Amino acid sequence: QVQLVESGGGLVQAGDSLRLSCVASGGRAFALYAMGWFRQAPGKEREFVGTISGNTLTTYYAPSVEGRFTITRDNRAKTTYLQMSSLKPEDTAVYYCAASAEGLPTTPRPGYYWGQGTQVVVSS
Repeated sequence: QVQLVESGGGLVQAGDSLRLSCVASGGRAFALYAMGWFRQAPGKEREFVGTISGNTLTTYYAPSVEGRFTITRDNRAKTTYLQMSSLKPEDTAVYYCAASAEGLPTTPRPGYYWGQGTQVVVSS
């Protein structure tokens, strides 16, 4: 079992930057898990934000955040980061990280390990 804890959310203004962290514990070696970030806005389904592979650090992003968000990871610290820049009000959501031992997490499947989420609010 992998436990994930997100942090770093908060209230910011449009155009600001914010960095979210996701710390993992338990499970196998952290590098064996691909990590993903998802978000869920009020009244909407959870959606893919971006993902990063375990060892090659390959990243993929949703078109809505491409060029503004960057995912990195520190395997020794068992931590994944989501650096968000040029934030927009439509980025307001609860942000979740997910760990997958079977491929890159790009859809919000229940089989992944999930954190509890951290709230991001972007005011206009």
